[in-house]
Amino acid sequence: MRFWRRGGSGASPGESTDLPLLSIVVPVYDVEAWLPDCLDSVLRSSYPALEVVVVDDGSPDASGEIADGYAERDPRVRVVHTDNRGLGAARNEGVRHATGDLLGFCDSDDVVPPAAYAVLVGSLLHSGSDFVTGSIVRWEADGLHEPPWMRRLHAADGGWRVTADDHPEILGDVFAWNKVFRRSFWDSAGLSWAEGVRYEDQPTTTRAYLLGQFDVVPDVVYHWRIRGDGTSITQQRSSVADLSDRIATKRMSLASVRELGGPEVERVFVDRVMAGDLWRYFLEVPGCDDAWWDLLADGIAELWEGRSLVHSGLPPVHRLAGWLVERGRRAEVAALMDYVASLDGAPVPRAAGRLALPAGVLDEEVLVEAADAGALDLRPHER
Repeated sequence: MRFWRRGGSGASPGESTDLPLLSIVVPVYDVEAWLPDCLDSVLRSSYPALEVVVVDDGSPDASGEIADGYAERDPRVRVVHTDNRGLGAARNEGVRHATGDLLGFCDSDDVVPPAAYAVLVGSLLHSGSDFVTGSIVRWEADGLHEPPWMRRLHAADGGWRVTADDHPEILGDVFAWNKVFRRSFWDSAGLSWAEGVRYEDQPTTTRAYLLGQFDVVPDVVYHWRIRGDGTSITQQRSSVADLSDRIATKRMSLASVRELGGPEVERVFVDRVMAGDLWRYFLEVPGCDDAWWDLLADGIAELWEGRSLVHSGLPPVHRLAGWLVERGRRAEVAALMDYVASLDGAPVPRAAGRLALPAGVLDEEVLVEAADAGALDLRPHER
């Protein structure tokens, strides 16, 4: 294991300490407005044995020059310049240049809390696990918000040396950047980020959970900036390219679960994890084009073959939307989503343990069929 000591303004080779070197890979593309905040936050880490590998992925703006300036001022920073090949390829290139025994990732428009890496590495040193994951907050215009589902997945009793069998729902924490991996595990498990697709996090983190032992800590270790300008990957769901990549990465992840996971892991993955973000796509059905609709309907038919979204962990109205998609009811899905949008965040009415849609949202014949299929039913905690 390679050990470093803190020297001067940064880390430099020297006498051994009890701290392993942590390499943080930062892929950079068109982020000159946010990159200084990101790198400053990483370099302010209270964990001293740090190496930062910035990969300039052929950025068209001044991001590469900004990164070079940091490297000139701080010996902990190294910059690799490449042609533009996308986020997954940039992360993989950074891994090839990383020299630490521990490996982490940070996106260049986000911010890392000062104690985050000390918490994550401390857990690994205590447990001996293969990797560790912590909670995150969304950095929105009105402040920092920890998603309730992340808080639940990272409850205080999350534990050390956990496996996917112990905590299958953790597969829903698909993010690259709230984790620290042992490099030995990363290499032995054959992990890498998918290239040429969006949402490359999920296939890789899924395999990591299925192949390794991991720690789950409740601490918030990452501030995920939610851009308001529509330029982030997760704000482009209405495009065919985005939906195609989402389905492709779900397909890859499901294949790993079927290869490496047990029946309960697969059930939880299909019903709760793989279905979890579909509601965001249902919102795009009103106004979508034919190619986008066909891709959505075909993808759901493929991935949930033999298992209806009625059984999923989606919110009630989105379980109904999923059931409608399964039956090719495009006009009804659009009408339902238009109705949901008209509520402006208010809940859909409920009565007698079911959704109670006002007359005219869906035809009575469709409502009867949905009721018979259980697509209107509420679970006890939803009533």
